[in-house]
Amino acid sequence: MTLQALLNRSPLRRLSVVLQHVRSMSSAASQDDVILEKVKNTAVITMNRPKALNTLNLSMVRKIYPKLKEWESDGSTSLVIIKATGDKAFCAGGDIKAITDAARAGEPHGHNFFKEEYILNHAIGTLRIPYVALINGITMGGGVGLSVHGHFRVATQRTLFAMPETAVGLFPDVGGSYFLSRLGGNLGIYLALTGVRLKGRDVQRAGVATHFVETEQLGDLEKSLINLENANENKVLDVLDSYHNKCTLDADKEFSLKPHLEKIDRLFGGNTLEEIFENLEKDGSEWALKQLEILKRMSPTSMKVTLRQLREGAKMSFNDCFTMEFRICSGCLAGHDFYEGVRAVLVDKDNSPKWNPATINEVTSEIVDAHFKPLDSANELIIN
Repeated sequence: MTLQALLNRSPLRRLSVVLQHVRSMSSAASQDDVILEKVKNTAVITMNRPKALNTLNLSMVRKIYPKLKEWESDGSTSLVIIKATGDKAFCAGGDIKAITDAARAGEPHGHNFFKEEYILNHAIGTLRIPYVALINGITMGGGVGLSVHGHFRVATQRTLFAMPETAVGLFPDVGGSYFLSRLGGNLGIYLALTGVRLKGRDVQRAGVATHFVETEQLGDLEKSLINLENANENKVLDVLDSYHNKCTLDADKEFSLKPHLEKIDRLFGGNTLEEIFENLEKDGSEWALKQLEILKRMSPTSMKVTLRQLREGAKMSFNDCFTMEFRICSGCLAGHDFYEGVRAVLVDKDNSPKWNPATINEVTSEIVDAHFKPLDSANELIIN
């Protein structure tokens, strides 16, 4: 069975496939897990772990961040392009198995990974020179953080976007509280709670990507960008628009979620998770009941935390969203469901997590509040 066929299964099964693939190919970070080079006045970041779906590890974060800051300030770099080796994945996420193993052993790796990853995500979102992400292939979790905050994101027919964290006892981090909460209507809440996938042009139509180009044109697009003289945001936009406008693949296809947008806005507009569940049940349509069944498989704690995260993130600054997310992350690392989710989809592979608390009614406001409490000053995320 192909990877694509497996990805067509249920959310937990899809996540299990991706994580099993990553685990089977994970190894010690090599010197070339990410390639950083300068071509003319363009800096090019190439994630180079194709057999591991280009999953992000701490080694890669620690290589990318200082170079990004160097390029931003050196006066000779006018553009940054980030891409990946291979056609299967731009970046399928972070190496969460290594994170949970370290956290269980009392090692700081997990906290360090998230802290330094968020600082990198913030640097991308505040970069003073144009940043173009070529998100060809699977783009989930950590891969979203490496792309979505940049000036431009180019999807292809191979792009598969999802934020499936509630299926593994986590939450849509890497700045998800900022960008998901700013998608149209309640689309971001829907994507965050269900972990639903968006493919190809849908990624651009949802507002996650800014442009759509066929995979086969990415090489020419990259050359056109590199050949720009004195590149600036407007010049880069002109090139991207040109390629986007010439692309006819699936141009006449309707946004796959368009028939459901009214229901998404109405049914996922509840102030509480209980209200959303009730809305879906009362609606009773085939689509609504299918979403309800998806939600019932997710971590109740993760879903309640996620709903509050996005509600608050909609009113927060970019900086404050990351501060909040690191507090939530610390709560997840101190809790139960993240480890249980990884066990179920990655270790034992039974895809039957035993969440604790087991139902949304058992997740008290005190449990949710604990994920948002300020940390000790020495442990807070500080972004300069």
